[in-house]
Order: sequence, then structure tokens, then C-alpha cells
Amino acid sequence: MKILIINGPNLSMLGIREPNIYGKMTLDEINNVIKNNFKNHDIDFFQSNEEGKIINKILEANSFYDGIVINPAAYSHYSIGILDAIKSIDIPVVEVHLSNIYKREEYRKKSITGEGAVGVISGFGYNSYILGVEALELFYDKR
Repeated sequence: MKILIINGPNLSMLGIREPNIYGKMTLDEINNVIKNNFKNHDIDFFQSNEEGKIINKILEANSFYDGIVINPAAYSHYSIGILDAIKSIDIPVVEVHLSNIYKREEYRKKSITGEGAVGVISGFGYNSYILGVEALELFYDKR
């Protein structure tokens, strides 16, 4: 399976930014854990702080990947553009969050982008990504 992992704004600062919320692992360390757990899959990684670049990557992914695991970060709470991109493609998307968004500030408790995903995984730290890839596997096993 060919999978794209997309990370949104400020996730390049993992390990430094609010480690009490997001953990102490860097994004590179998380990506390495994902690679090591799923050696049987072809996994690519993309991170951007820019909404338009994330939208373009989602739309391009439709031709090259079997599925996407996305952590849209703050964009999940208000990006109709990313939601529309997710709804525009024919491959499954699983949204993940390091923290439990339902235990956060009121404005973080709603995921606009999650409405287009086949599922949302939240609150398991870096394991949210592991569970996200496993969810894509289950999605294809059910077919």
C-alpha cells in the first residue's frame, strides 16, 4: 500500500512546542517510528504551514496513493478548503491528532476536516499515526 502522511502547521516544531500537550518526539522521530512499524508499505511524508500547499498535496495524492493519514493541526478546526479537497478525492483519508481535541479549548473540539475523513483518531500521541495507518489497512481489508 502506498500511503501519504500529511502534517499541517507548526508540527515541524514538535518536541519543542508545548511538549506537555504534543509530546517530546520531533516530527522526524515520529516519521521514523511510522516507517519502522510499516516496512511493508511505501510511505511518504509531507509537512507544510501553508493551507494551499496542503490542499494541492491532497489533490495530487489521488493519482499516486492508496490513502492519506493527515494531521491538519489548527486547520482541522476551520479549513473548509482542506475539507473540500478531502471530499474531492477517491482515496480514503484518516485524520489524526496527537492530543485529545475533545479535552482542549472549546474552539478545538470541532474538526471541520474530519467531516470528510473515513475516521478521526485523537489523543494517543504519536500512536495516533500508527492507528491511522492501521485504520487505512482495515479500510482496504473490508472491501
